[in-house]
Amino acid sequence: MACEAEKRWDGKVSARVRGSSPDQIWPLLQDFFNLHKWLPTIDTCHGVEGVSGQPGCIRYAAVTKISADISEEAVTNWALEKLLAVDPVDKSFSFEIVDSNLMGFKSLVGTTELTQVKDAEKNATDITWSFVANPIEGWSEKGLTEFYGSALQGMAERIEAALSTLGA
Repeated sequence: MACEAEKRWDGKVSARVRGSSPDQIWPLLQDFFNLHKWLPTIDTCHGVEGVSGQPGCIRYAAVTKISADISEEAVTNWALEKLLAVDPVDKSFSFEIVDSNLMGFKSLVGTTELTQVKDAEKNATDITWSFVANPIEGWSEKGLTEFYGSALQGMAERIEAALSTLGA
């Protein structure tokens, strides 16, 4: 029987971008240092090492949280994420959290993939985000997966809106 320390969480979520192909979306997501443009839950993102889109580069991504009644001091949650692999043919990339002030996040590897939707009346692409992580203090596996699903849906909506204004 595996001990609790060896347990890993595996999650996978998808969101659809209507009216766009993987070739249209890929340039937006392969820019590893500009996650904040597409992911509504991120306030800022920038490179701290390497060249964006090249394996080994590292980005800083952060969100600042302020209490609803502004009674508490603002808190910035941040993570340093390292790009592990990029596949421009299959339109996918993998990254890992290498440092973070997020409580409980000790190890997480994520993979983003773009897939052309089959049998669609119009062009559409599914963005799939999967992760493998150590259990995270204060979260359940289901809760983390639902959080990422909601964030990814927001990303898909932003990308769809941006591409529709460009006439994609």
